[in-house]
Amino acid sequence: MNTIQSAPHELRIGEGPELHLGISTCPNDTFAFSRLLDAAVSPGESSFDTGGFTWRIELLDIDELNQRLLAGEFDLAKTSFHAALLMADETQVLPVGSALGFGVGPLLLSAENDAKPQTKDQITLCPGEHTTAHLLFRLFYPDSTSVRQVVFSEIMPALQRSEADFGVCIHEGRFTYAESGLHLAADLGNLWENATQRPLPLGGLVMRDHHAPATMGAACEVIRRSLQSARLDPDSALPAMRRYAQEMDDSVLMQHVDLYVNDWTVDLGSVGQDALTTLSEMAQEVGLGSAKIRFFCGETSL
Repeated sequence: MNTIQSAPHELRIGEGPELHLGISTCPNDTFAFSRLLDAAVSPGESSFDTGGFTWRIELLDIDELNQRLLAGEFDLAKTSFHAALLMADETQVLPVGSALGFGVGPLLLSAENDAKPQTKDQITLCPGEHTTAHLLFRLFYPDSTSVRQVVFSEIMPALQRSEADFGVCIHEGRFTYAESGLHLAADLGNLWENATQRPLPLGGLVMRDHHAPATMGAACEVIRRSLQSARLDPDSALPAMRRYAQEMDDSVLMQHVDLYVNDWTVDLGSVGQDALTTLSEMAQEVGLGSAKIRFFCGETSL
C-alpha cells in the first residue's frame, strides 16, 4: 500500500481508482473512518483492505467541507444533511455513515441564564451556513436574531467573551459547555423531536451520482467494515480520534461516539430515510431546499 501525507489533514492510502473523500474532524467521523485513517498514517502496521481504491482523505472543519462539496469537490463526503439537501440533484445519500438519533441535537447556548432569542439586536453564532445546526435554528427561530457564521470551535469562547448573545453548539462542546460557564437556552433536537416524532438527521455520507452503482456499493462496503471494526473495539479508534479532536479527554470523545454512532450509522434504513425526507420537506417549505433527496440502495436508488 502507498501512503502520502501531503498536508496536515490530507491523507492518501491504497491502490486503484481514486476516490476523494471529505470528512469532518468531529469524533464520530474519525471513529467511523479510523481504520482507513490509521492505515494511511501507518501503512506498514495495517492490513485494512481499501477495496481496490486509492482513498484521498481530507479532514476539515464542517463548514469548509460543506462549502467545498457545494463547489463541486469530493467524490463522496460526510456532510451536513442541510448541505446534502442542497446537493440532492447531484448526489445520493449512502446507507452507511449517517449521524442521526434521539437526544443528539445541537444546543442553543448563552452566557446568560434564562436568555431567549427575541430581537434582531441579539446576535447568534452558528457553525456554518450549510450546517444542519443552522437549518434547525432557522426552522425554529425564524427572523429572531441576527446570525453570524463562525468556526464551531470559536462559538463557546466568543460567548464567554460576551461577543454574541447566543451560539449553536455542535460536536464535543455539548458535553462541556456547563464547565465553561454557559447556559442552555434551547435544545434544537428536542424541538425537532417534539415537532416530528422522528430521530434528528444531522449528517451523512453522500456520493456524486456519476459514479456507477458498483463503485458506490464497493465504497459503502469499505466504510462499513471500518465502522463495524471500530464498534467491536472502540478503544482502538482513540488514536485516530485524538489526532483531530478539539477536546482531548478520552471520556468526552467516547461520550460523543456513544451519542452519534448507532445502528442507523451502520444502515440508515427506512426510519432514517423517513426522517431525512421529513427534514427535506420542512426545509423546502421555508426555501432552504429544492430537490427531492435521493438514497442509494445497493444497485438501485430511490
